[in-house]
Amino acid sequence: MARLTWLALIGTLVALMCTACSADWPRFLGPNANGIAPDTGINKNWDDNPPQKMWQVRLGDDGYAGPSVAEGKVFIIDHSGDQDIVRALDLKDGNEVWRFSYKDTGKHNYGFARSTPTYADGKLYTISPIGNVHCLNAADGSKIWSLNMMQKFGGQKPTWHYSMSAVLDGDKLILCPGGQTGVVAVNKNTGETIWAGGNQDAPGYSTPAIATIQGVKQYVVFSATELVGVEADTGKLLWRVPWETKYNVNAATPLVMQDFIFITSGYNHGCTLIQMTPNGPKPIWENRELMAHFNSPIFYNNCFFGISDAGGLACINPRDGKALWRERSIGNKGGIVGVDDTIIALHGKRGEVVMFSNSYESPQILGRMAGLGGQSWTAPIVADGKLIVRNKQAIACYDLM
Repeated sequence: MARLTWLALIGTLVALMCTACSADWPRFLGPNANGIAPDTGINKNWDDNPPQKMWQVRLGDDGYAGPSVAEGKVFIIDHSGDQDIVRALDLKDGNEVWRFSYKDTGKHNYGFARSTPTYADGKLYTISPIGNVHCLNAADGSKIWSLNMMQKFGGQKPTWHYSMSAVLDGDKLILCPGGQTGVVAVNKNTGETIWAGGNQDAPGYSTPAIATIQGVKQYVVFSATELVGVEADTGKLLWRVPWETKYNVNAATPLVMQDFIFITSGYNHGCTLIQMTPNGPKPIWENRELMAHFNSPIFYNNCFFGISDAGGLACINPRDGKALWRERSIGNKGGIVGVDDTIIALHGKRGEVVMFSNSYESPQILGRMAGLGGQSWTAPIVADGKLIVRNKQAIACYDLM
């Protein structure tokens, strides 16, 4: 009972924090790195007043890179020929503000780039499929610095290429080259190495989480075969939890709630809730109720919500890990975003957009719209009252107000 009470308290605190946040979506998983947008007062009457499409822009990468939003611009990584293209689109009308291209010789592998640009303090940070990291001026796209994780740190590119998004923590930019060096911190303004540490496992496909656990600030990292904690100040490996998944696909970002960590992977592996104790990690429960193939779950209204290989959107009870409900009509490879007491889910195969109440009692559908159609494996985002979705060929913006 005490564990559930703590998780409920954490959920309340997260909700209160979100109400004070800006409406931007400056990084992967949004302003609080929890997959929940701070926007309120959105339109929930989609039957009588369906969201209006504001614009649609064609993409050439045939893939799954995610968007971020800041400075009134939508940032996304596109591709053409042997060039990655970082594009800045006007949030109001989709017109291109600037683009920055660089050579990236990685071959088509479920598209090309699949990470989300990270914005902070007028700068934009991107990661390419073969480990090219760029810091750009967000106003005009000019390059400030760049590095390659494989060349500089002896990184080990995973089978389906680098997929993590850059994580900023103060003056540190956190990257996961894998191989010789599991985790590195570089200066966000210069790209110079601050420390190199972590484990020596191959990289996973997940973006690290920043946390303070048992009083120690650290980065929680999902590598190819384990979950690890890395001390934020030094890069020292603090603890590890084995988690071997078929094809080494650990892609969903760990959910950290004080001294509890929730992780999930697909390929019939499952999920677990881990309690971090003074004596190390202690599993609370483990099952296959949620098997996220790659899109990250969220903790909302005191429950875990995620789209699962087991079929559909699932609501998981944090007490025992059991599914309180499952809505199979949403498919098994789409993504979700939480906003204004709702969950907006994207059907991975059909591109349909469905709005659910974030209730733990039953899957209450509040609205549906066709969206862009087609394969849509990238999670939707909400910024400044706008819903942004993409499929393999285009990105589009809808008015939620």
